[in-house]
Amino acid sequence: MRVSLLIGAATVALLPLAASAKPADPQPGTSSQAQSGAKDIIVTATPFDLGADETPSISAKVDRQQILDSGGASIADSLKDIPGVAATGFAAGASRPIIRGMDATRVRILEDGLSSSDVSDIGPDHGIPIDPLSARSIEVVRGAAALRYGSQAIGGVVNAINNRVPTSLPDKDLSGEIDGGFDSVSDTGQGSVLADGRSGNLAVHVDGYYRHADDYDTPLGTQQNSFFHGYGQAVGASYFFNDDTHVGVAVTHYDAQYGIPSDTTFIDMHQTKVMTKNAIGFASGPFKSLKIDASYADYAHNETEPDGTVDTTFKNTEYDGRAELLLQPIGPIQNTAVGVEVQRRNFSAIGADSSYLFPTVTQSEAGYIFSNTPLTANLRLQVAGRVEHVHVEGTPASNIFTDRDFTPLSGAIGALYDLAHTVKLGLTFSSTGRAPAITELFARGGHDGPNTFETGDPNLKIERANSLEATIRVNSGRFRFEGSAYSSWFNNYIYGDLTGRTCDDAGVCTTSPDGELKELFYRQQGAHFRGLEGQASIDLVNGTSGSLRVKGLADYVRATLDDGSNVPRIPPYRYGGGMTWTGKMLDAGFLFLHNGRQDEYGAFDTPTPAFNDLSAHMTIKPFRKRPGIAFSVIGQNLTNDVQRNAAALNKAEVIAPGRNIRLQMKLAF
Repeated sequence: MRVSLLIGAATVALLPLAASAKPADPQPGTSSQAQSGAKDIIVTATPFDLGADETPSISAKVDRQQILDSGGASIADSLKDIPGVAATGFAAGASRPIIRGMDATRVRILEDGLSSSDVSDIGPDHGIPIDPLSARSIEVVRGAAALRYGSQAIGGVVNAINNRVPTSLPDKDLSGEIDGGFDSVSDTGQGSVLADGRSGNLAVHVDGYYRHADDYDTPLGTQQNSFFHGYGQAVGASYFFNDDTHVGVAVTHYDAQYGIPSDTTFIDMHQTKVMTKNAIGFASGPFKSLKIDASYADYAHNETEPDGTVDTTFKNTEYDGRAELLLQPIGPIQNTAVGVEVQRRNFSAIGADSSYLFPTVTQSEAGYIFSNTPLTANLRLQVAGRVEHVHVEGTPASNIFTDRDFTPLSGAIGALYDLAHTVKLGLTFSSTGRAPAITELFARGGHDGPNTFETGDPNLKIERANSLEATIRVNSGRFRFEGSAYSSWFNNYIYGDLTGRTCDDAGVCTTSPDGELKELFYRQQGAHFRGLEGQASIDLVNGTSGSLRVKGLADYVRATLDDGSNVPRIPPYRYGGGMTWTGKMLDAGFLFLHNGRQDEYGAFDTPTPAFNDLSAHMTIKPFRKRPGIAFSVIGQNLTNDVQRNAAALNKAEVIAPGRNIRLQMKLAF
């Protein structure tokens, strides 16, 4: 908290200077257009308020209605229809996003641009303490922009945006929404309230949510121990000195209890987080604005037996602080951001599984530069660079206390070329270094959630990914298409290597397949990830009464190690399409996706059968004068197929939910 206090003191010290400043004139194509609604802004993609189609790499965004329609307890559930994005699918409360075959320490999870501060990267049975019911939108960002958030974002960044610390004054004195829903597959009842208000120059946000789901049904019967119960609340406020200068803080709390369906235990999770977001605008001089954001989170979860006995308690306290300075144009370079980030993480475990990972401390400091500027009327260039210093302390299986220092360097350059405003071509090259994670270095025992006996390697080297991505966007009015082709070559790729042996909790391992825990070692070698992803749509009808749109999507990723074997737990290809009608009083649509058979599996794994997934929705807005009132019926897995997740360690024991009918109500005010 000492660093947080220093950042806060620095902000307050600068406020007198900024309070008297007038807002700077907006640059063409930046904040003024964003405020007018002329562009769909992906705020995680750049700090310059560029449109979603103005970056070389393709970003994605799901809005509030899409989040509610998905219905899941994890943010990964809300992203399932985005090309290139999958989920670990370990449990209803523990499903982490996978981007282009990469997860855990290669996908950075953020909440309003700051760390989620949890232990979901330490085990697939550990959830993310962000409920989708609290989010206004969720963004997925890849490419050069990901370097603003850390080298842990080789795969990409997932940012849940909830406006808990308001960054602009609301247009109305009071606005918000009340949502409620029920589903048939797990007798889920859920509800949420989100509200924003203003009084003079003070903006206030409050939200609360509740979700209660029993064990869900599958085509083969009830999935035992698959329940999820969760609730949380937040309150935040910001004071605005002018349009560009504000100080704000929020306090959030999250509680959840969920079962591990491949085990008998359940997890009881709690997190309290304090966030602050501050901005200072400058009327003149070399700087446009300074943003200073920070969070401090206290996280803990118990892994509990059915009789209430606590096996293990995992604890994580984490600080994340960022300061980002936007510069005025420097010659031909219009948009430049320079930033620093400081993180400190203290992890510990107490109880039966504490031998899996002894206490660790991770401290990192980073500096970065990010620039996005037009070179000509049709050509835009994006450049990013980042340098980090990471210090890690822990005790590996040797029982010798070890500390390691890493200095990963990363850089990226991308170009976007506009062909007659209907076709945009992008090309991005990046070279990203990542320091090994604490589990990869220091894991040293059995972990009952995923049923593995893991051994880290304290001598692991920095992992480096050299990536090339080409993108194309087509927008000719009624027809739209966006697609990517990418290839990533890894040096010293770190992966969990199953040996085929099994172990007991004491670490006695045999070649028998009937042991309780699968033996896994963290190793390094070269790897190659490559793939394709895209989506297209065409408006068959687009008039005053509504629009009828047909769409299709597909993605494919292939990942191999240099020894010729397959990278473990990679999602299979998928393809499909659907149709949506959007009208003044009725919205409706369906989406059919075929998930292919995964025959290219890792060592000592098994193939995963193909399955089909059909979803549909219908929303009625019965009151013309009150369009914020809506009632929805949503169907999921309507084919009632048996669905197993190729990326899940527990796929042999766990099946995804069967046919589900959800009823939903929303009242926006």
